Amino acid sequence: MNVYSRGDPRGRPGSNVHSRGGPRGRPGNGRPGSNEWLEAKNILAVRLDNIGDVILLGPALRAVKETSRRVHLTLLATPGGATAAPLLPWIDDVIVWRPIWQDVGGLMEFSPAREQELIELLAKREFDAALIFTSFSQTPHVPGYVCYLAGIPLRAGESKEFAGSTLTAELKGTPDEIHQVERNLLLVEHLGFVARDRQLMVTFPDAAREAALNLLTRIGIDPHQPYILLHPGASAQARRYPAKRYGVLVRLLTRQDWQVLVTGVEREGALIQEVVEHAPKARYLVGGTTLAEYAALIERARLVICNDTLPMHLADAVRTPVVVMFSGTDFEEQWRPRATPSRLLRRETSCHPCYLFECPIGQPCLDILPEEVIEEVEALLTDTRIGNPIAQSLLPGENL
Repeated sequence: MNVYSRGDPRGRPGSNVHSRGGPRGRPGNGRPGSNEWLEAKNILAVRLDNIGDVILLGPALRAVKETSRRVHLTLLATPGGATAAPLLPWIDDVIVWRPIWQDVGGLMEFSPAREQELIELLAKREFDAALIFTSFSQTPHVPGYVCYLAGIPLRAGESKEFAGSTLTAELKGTPDEIHQVERNLLLVEHLGFVARDRQLMVTFPDAAREAALNLLTRIGIDPHQPYILLHPGASAQARRYPAKRYGVLVRLLTRQDWQVLVTGVEREGALIQEVVEHAPKARYLVGGTTLAEYAALIERARLVICNDTLPMHLADAVRTPVVVMFSGTDFEEQWRPRATPSRLLRRETSCHPCYLFECPIGQPCLDILPEEVIEEVEALLTDTRIGNPIAQSLLPGENL
């Protein structure tokens, strides 16, 4: 089993940026040496993906807002991704859209009129510029073309392929294995924005913390005693540690007198039930919170255990230690926590990284016994015991 502990963030590999003059439009003043991107006052940030992907966008959005303090920043996001916007204080407005180029299952109906509606919607907002953020496997050129048709004069993205002038600024040569936060930051930095903080951060009101406290009490967890939050779900089957083994893991933790909170979203009810069958003494929460309240639950937890999914990123943002069952679908370097103490567990396999949504060979990369996970949990708890007196110093049976 490979165990990856958090160390210093990886250095940023060099990249090349290719710019074309393109339409000058609204933002520029024509002065020699002026930077049209820094003068843009109405910028669209495009990140049409999952909630965690939007959380990882935070440092790049922060760099834009801290460099251009008068800019109005609008996020174009999916319905799920848009729920992260309240946690990122640099976002001024949100446009929610489900794009056809992110239709993984091919389930969206044929509707050119619907796509024309998006173009018209963006055109009405008269954006000066569009920042198109993508992962290593996604193209910026389809949304870039949409922004072109909407009359947005400046369009930037990171790309591997040729697509004419869909983009006016194109970042080339970024390695696939670079962390997604750095991928986002490299794009805005090459446009002239300055990043002063490269770590994840989320904000939420004290009301969310109070709601989380009340929720813990209501479901039978003593909020004045430490607890472990375990999230067995993930959007892709290939990234899920088996539910039965999660159930055994939870049972082992409760036998050590840990309070364990198992969380999931509504569509994961069957998955949660399978965990319940093996660990009835734990407490379970399926849905029932806002994202801010869920982040507050993670912030208060002594430790998080999860797959490569949203709670990993939230734990990193609020600095809660995390043990991650990190399957062989991706490179750890692309998504791993960088600020909080962590352990990433994976068996070495020849198919890593596979980039699959479903594993056809039984997930050998996650063939890790619950007892092995317990060992890593105990090691991380020991390593982080010295630190924040509330978040990090308690063991089972000790009061806050």
